[in-house]
Amino acid sequence: MLHTLLNPGQTPLRVLCLGAHCDDIEIGCGGSLLALLESRNDVEITWVVFASNSERRAEAQMGARLFAQGSLSLDIRILDFRDGFLPTEPVRLKETFESIKASTPSPDLIFTHYRQDLHQDHRAVSDLTWNTFRNNLILEYEIPKWDGDIGQPNVFVPLAKHNGDTKIHHLQQAYRSQAEKPWFSHDLFWSLMRIRGMECNADETIAEAFYSRKMIVAV
Repeated sequence: MLHTLLNPGQTPLRVLCLGAHCDDIEIGCGGSLLALLESRNDVEITWVVFASNSERRAEAQMGARLFAQGSLSLDIRILDFRDGFLPTEPVRLKETFESIKASTPSPDLIFTHYRQDLHQDHRAVSDLTWNTFRNNLILEYEIPKWDGDIGQPNVFVPLAKHNGDTKIHHLQQAYRSQAEKPWFSHDLFWSLMRIRGMECNADETIAEAFYSRKMIVAV
């Protein structure tokens, strides 16, 4: 389980979630967040979404609140970068990351995008996560999409089936604007969790998977 990566005696547990777009965090690591919040009642979450508009801002705020239920605190920051254009604003984006670092006590765990993701916004967020947070545990999540860029993750979080069901329900509840998109479906989200569950031989058959480029293990 995810909490085995973290110091069980450390309190509070500070988690920083970074997503280029509304719904990225929920799709990429929503089940793991649900599982973590079931296992600990001392989790402080900072939730940052970079690209948004008025309609999707409200959805992102709902999504964050649904997935962070039970957290000790939740700091939601929905920013107004233009969707698809994050790499065209490198100075502003870098300054935003520095502001996040200055206002967020050193996170124990950071969720961000996969470095080899073919979406330009996702890569920009991933690169600056590593550039900004050099001494923190970073797990890169995956987003299924047209590009076909899902790779071979090396960290798995087995999930209880009710976590998978709740993840999909929360996604559909929060993101009504995405309901007509053919990829935003129960079977797609479940299928990816099922494949990752098979790869790690999860007890309840489903899991979320991540990429870890560097991890320090204290013995």
